[in-house]
Amino acid sequence: MSLYRWLCSKNHILLILAVAVLLSLTISYFWTGVSSKPVEQKDKRQENQRNNTIVYDQLESKLKAVEDELVDLRDKLQRSNKLEDLLPITKGGDYHLTTNVASEYCHYHDCFDYSRCPIFTPFRAFVYDAALMAQVPMTPSGNATIAALKESSYVTLDPEEACIFIALLWESSDSALEKDTLQQKLHSLPHWNGEGRNHVILSVSTDDKFVRTHLSKVDIGHAMLVQSFYEVHTIRLGFDLVLPSLTSAMVASKEKDRTLHSPARRKYILSFQGAKSRTQNRTYSDLNVEKDILNFLSRETSSNKDDVYIDLDSTTSSCSNRGFDWCLHEPKAERLRLLAQSTFTLIVVSNRALVSSERIQTRLSEALQTGAIPVILGDRVVLPFSEFIHWNKAVIFLPLGRASELYQIIGTVGDPDLLSFRRQGAILFDTYLSDPKAILSGVLATIRTRLSIPADAIMESHAEDFFPPGTSRKTKTATKITRKADDHFPTPGQPFPSPRYLRNFTVTYIDRHTTWNNSPGPFFLYPNNVFDPVLPTDAQLSESVSGFHPKEVGAIGEEYHTSLRGNVPEEQFTIVILTYERKELLMETIRNLAGLPFLNKVIVVWNSPKQPSDDLVWPEIQVPVKVLKGIKNSLNNRFLPFDEIETDAVLSIDDDVHLRHDQIILSFRVWRENRDRIVGFPQRFHRWDTKTNEGFLYVIRNTCEYSMVLTGAAFIHKYYYYQYSYHMPLVIRDKVDELMNCEDVAMNFLVSHLSRKPPMKVTALRDFANPNAKTRISEASPHVGVRHECLRYFTKVFGYMPLLYSQYRADSPLYGSDIKDKHKCFKRV
Repeated sequence: MSLYRWLCSKNHILLILAVAVLLSLTISYFWTGVSSKPVEQKDKRQENQRNNTIVYDQLESKLKAVEDELVDLRDKLQRSNKLEDLLPITKGGDYHLTTNVASEYCHYHDCFDYSRCPIFTPFRAFVYDAALMAQVPMTPSGNATIAALKESSYVTLDPEEACIFIALLWESSDSALEKDTLQQKLHSLPHWNGEGRNHVILSVSTDDKFVRTHLSKVDIGHAMLVQSFYEVHTIRLGFDLVLPSLTSAMVASKEKDRTLHSPARRKYILSFQGAKSRTQNRTYSDLNVEKDILNFLSRETSSNKDDVYIDLDSTTSSCSNRGFDWCLHEPKAERLRLLAQSTFTLIVVSNRALVSSERIQTRLSEALQTGAIPVILGDRVVLPFSEFIHWNKAVIFLPLGRASELYQIIGTVGDPDLLSFRRQGAILFDTYLSDPKAILSGVLATIRTRLSIPADAIMESHAEDFFPPGTSRKTKTATKITRKADDHFPTPGQPFPSPRYLRNFTVTYIDRHTTWNNSPGPFFLYPNNVFDPVLPTDAQLSESVSGFHPKEVGAIGEEYHTSLRGNVPEEQFTIVILTYERKELLMETIRNLAGLPFLNKVIVVWNSPKQPSDDLVWPEIQVPVKVLKGIKNSLNNRFLPFDEIETDAVLSIDDDVHLRHDQIILSFRVWRENRDRIVGFPQRFHRWDTKTNEGFLYVIRNTCEYSMVLTGAAFIHKYYYYQYSYHMPLVIRDKVDELMNCEDVAMNFLVSHLSRKPPMKVTALRDFANPNAKTRISEASPHVGVRHECLRYFTKVFGYMPLLYSQYRADSPLYGSDIKDKHKCFKRV
């Protein structure tokens, strides 16, 4: 950029010179015209001509020099496509952007050094040793913060590769660092470089008074500030960050029980509990205003015979001169008990200067944790990560001027919206507020997203291959299944993987609000997502798009099977088989896959502690058969995102499954149009136990609607394998290991929770087991009882029943029609 500006400055100089020459000629001509002495005029004219010639020669020389430089720049552009070869992009402390912007007006474009954070390099943060900022003994929240940062994959020990530098501040109840000493320590940090660019001051103080009286008076230069307490004149919106309550998160992370979302309407329609702070630093008689508002709401709601709980003189041990808002009721268990009985809960902020405080953040966190929908009465409150989180889907914001209309407003919210508020609040709490790790991950993700730097790639699961390349095993070529006359399937092609990581930047930029407002959040980048956009059909014809076949070929009969067609490019699928010491059934299942089109690979997950015997003869089919060793005998191994899975589509099957090729191919085609669902064969149903009212029951019998599809024979996107193994609550996977059952129920819960769609059944197939199988787990007498237990336990963990019902199945469009058989796409399905 500096070279371009230099060229621009040269052109400006040339323009000035040209104007000067023209002006000189004009003046000369005028002077000679009015002269009364012809001889003198002639001599003067000749002298001017000589001078003009010299000036023109100089101007031509300068123009030639500029042209030469432009030619050099053009040649350099042609020789290199690298931006860093053309622009002075540097890394490290040698590059220092100079600006006269005052600290209080900082924003990224003038107070942040982008050169330390190239967009296509990993985002990394360096955390200063706490000893450099040692003030007083470390607080519990400080210890929790350090532990959470150490676990983060975005924290580096090498300051040279860091984009940002984090300095941790905390306070003690009996001592605090003097302002001058604190400022000196900040300015003496090794990479402060005078102004503190790219520095993050992370204040984990729970004492608003410490922040107001000490930290707010420290010159923090161009560093970002992350803390819970802000006033209107201290926060730099879009630059500083509001920190959720770390203290509340430390307690919440230890609590396992979740308040159920249902019933939508609880005992109290509205609640508030607190006591007046004794601080003298309030203006506009704010606390009296708040008390008048709360008393009015209490009388208004009571007159309408709706239950309301408002306690303005709550017994509390935290009501001291520290703080600038309503004190919290103590003990916390009583607060949570009231919130769990409340449909809405008030957070009143009439202090017109207050933007955020530790108590406001605590009230927000506890409300979301218990499912009480927060109603914030205040004009200037800023919630954590509000640049990217749509808080209006979980919180109701009202100005103080609407306080008299509050009851009418919340009275219009119907049950579906109440449960939607509650569900979204639970997602935001789990993702960003539930523990210190979630909070610190949100802080780092906010800065990274502001910079439009993609997240780190999600981790793949690696397992030992019993037969790695170079080793031998007994094999026998499997005989391909004889096709019937009505089968028109293509010959299997060469295996190829699904494209990966094609939307790294666009996911970070275009989809940022989608990823931030849905589980699992913006913390990792996935090879592909179930919600990736689909091209319109006319765009599929573009030369820049690959993987689509022309549609002029007839879409009936044999011609239909020349390609996969549909709305997404050609692709293949991987079959994952979970097995445990049923060798004969496993070998037969693999043999049946010989000649199956669109198959990329077969992965056998070997759950037995015994190694495959040397005399075992493995069927040799047209694709590789990988045998991976399970770390332990766990049904959760079925859904590990193995690095050997190179396709988006995964067909999960049991080792005793017997499926025809036409059934598999139709199911694959249907899944390609419903990538965010489980698509498979046998269905199951859940219903409420009306006799005991103690929870849901698992129903095996055939019904006219269903809510689950068994993953013993179902297509699932690999994206959900990451969610199951890394983001679904660990207690669910632990329960699967404890019961040795229900992994398929857990996957159905997860997919319906994330997609808010039911699974999809394909064909009339009701059973997929090999008829030669002697025993099946579903035939064991306690099996159904265990499934009842799983439904009830998983519902408690999720906080609600995510399963949805469906009343239709997918078949081929021409199946059952009266057209000729040769024109049908599938004759039997």
